[in-house]
Amino acid sequence: MTARYRLLLAITTVILLLDQATKIFIDKRFALYQSLTVVENFFNITYVRNKGAAFGILADSAIRIPFFISVSILASVGILWYLSRVHEEQRLLQTALSLVFAGAVGNLIDRIRLGEVIDFLDVHWYQYHWPAFNVADSAITVGVGLLLWDLWKEERARKR
Repeated sequence: MTARYRLLLAITTVILLLDQATKIFIDKRFALYQSLTVVENFFNITYVRNKGAAFGILADSAIRIPFFISVSILASVGILWYLSRVHEEQRLLQTALSLVFAGAVGNLIDRIRLGEVIDFLDVHWYQYHWPAFNVADSAITVGVGLLLWDLWKEERARKR
C-alpha cells in the first residue's frame, strides 16, 4: 500500500470513528432539539437531524435519499480516482482529498442508516445561528479549505 492510501486510511478511520461516536453519543444522550450551552452566545451542542444537504437543501424532496446517496458514492469514487493521480510528494493535496472523502463517507453512513444526518455543533452569535453541523461536515470544510490553499500555493509557485 502506497503512502497516499495509508494516509487516506488513517484519516478516514479517525474521522469516521470520531464522527460516528459523537453522533451515537448525541442520539443516545440528547432529546431531539435539546440544547446544551457550551460558550454563552457563541456555541451550543444542539441535537438536530438534517434531511437535506447543506442548509437543508432538498429536505422535503421525494428523491432526496437516493439522490444524496448517489451523489455521495459518486463523489467518493471521484475522490479515489483523483487521489490515484496525485503525485506522492503532494501531501497537502492528499490530506485534503482524504478529509473530504472521510466526511462524505461519514454523512453517507447516516443517510443509509437513518435517511438523514445527525448534526449537533451549533455555532452562533447571540440569536444569529449558523446551521448546525457535525464532525464529517467539519472534515469536508477543512479538506476544501486545504484544497483551496494547495491551489493557491501551486498558482503562486507557477508565477515565480
